[in-house]
Order: sequence, then C-alpha cells, then structure tokens
Amino acid sequence: MNQATLRRLITGVAETVIAHAEELTALDQAIGDGDHGLNMKRGFEAVLAEVDKTAALPPADALQATGMALVMKVGGASGPLYGTLFMALGKAWPATLDRAGLADAFAAAIDAVKARGKSEAGMKTMLDVLTPLLAELRAGGDLARLRVAATTAAEATVPMKAIRGRASFLGDRSIGHMDPGARSSSLILHAIADVLEEQHVV
Repeated sequence: MNQATLRRLITGVAETVIAHAEELTALDQAIGDGDHGLNMKRGFEAVLAEVDKTAALPPADALQATGMALVMKVGGASGPLYGTLFMALGKAWPATLDRAGLADAFAAAIDAVKARGKSEAGMKTMLDVLTPLLAELRAGGDLARLRVAATTAAEATVPMKAIRGRASFLGDRSIGHMDPGARSSSLILHAIADVLEEQHVV
C-alpha cells in the first residue's frame, strides 16, 4: 500500500463519517446519549487534520496513530472502542499483506474490542457488523460481498434488544432501532471499499 492510497483511505473514511454525523446522532438519540455522530465527527476531524503526517507512516503505525487520535478526541464509549479497533489492527498488521494476514489482524482487533467493551456479537453493538465482516473476509468475499455483509449486518441490529451500552438501559424499547455503532462501522467499510475500487486496489 503506497502513501497516496493510504492518505486516500484515511481521508475517505474520515470524510464519510463526518458527512453522516447527523444521521448517526439521530440514531443515537433514539436509543443512546445522542452524541455518537458529534463525537465521531470530532474524532475524525482530528484524524483529518493530521492526515499528511499520518499517511507518511507505515500502515501499521498509521492505524495506531489514527486509533490514538480517536481515543483522545472521541467522547463516550465510541472513542475507546474505535480507538482500540484501529490500534489493535495496527499492532497486528501483517508484515506481508495478504487476505489471510489481514483477516488475522482484523480478528485480533475484534477480540480487543470485545475485551474493551466486555461484549460479544448479538448484543446490538458495532461487533454485530465487525464479526460478519470477518466471516465474509475469511470466506473469500470480494468488496461487493463485504459491502452487502456490512449493510445487512447493520440492518439486522434493528430487531435486536440491546444488551450492552447505553441502549441496554431501555430494555425492549431498544428494539426497532438500528445500533449507531453498527451503522458507523458499516459506513467505514463502505468508505474503504469506495477508495479501494477508486484506486483499483482489490
């Protein structure tokens, strides 16, 4: 992965999250503190401000720098969880980038998020998108299939009852709403796919 592609990936993800801040806030207002969109926007604005510096780093270091920025700038639960995801992914980044190595690194990052949030898939969290994405990646899914997996998984959180996070306080009232973290995870995957297709990196 060259510096230009890395810069475009960071920019694409950040700009996508920022552009959807109001949507994410609206989702969080329904079942959470109502600040997911604003918090994520603030975090990725900080990431965007350092994009030239970050993109000059090796991918593993760039991921860890991005994660650290999110931990420092994103409030609520999202900062530690997304920060952990990116930092753990960077720490486990393979020396030789291939599908198996990427899947193993992603699995390590997901495990770190599970430990940080004391949660598992099925609890109406971002893990309900990340876990199916890992399964699709291991199954050899291409970008189109990964896109479908992300969208489908986020939509599948609507009928779930929240067991973790602020939404869990609502009990059955959390049913019928998409999880904001699942939606932001889906948006990030779509942003990555957009850039990889645009740059012809598949």
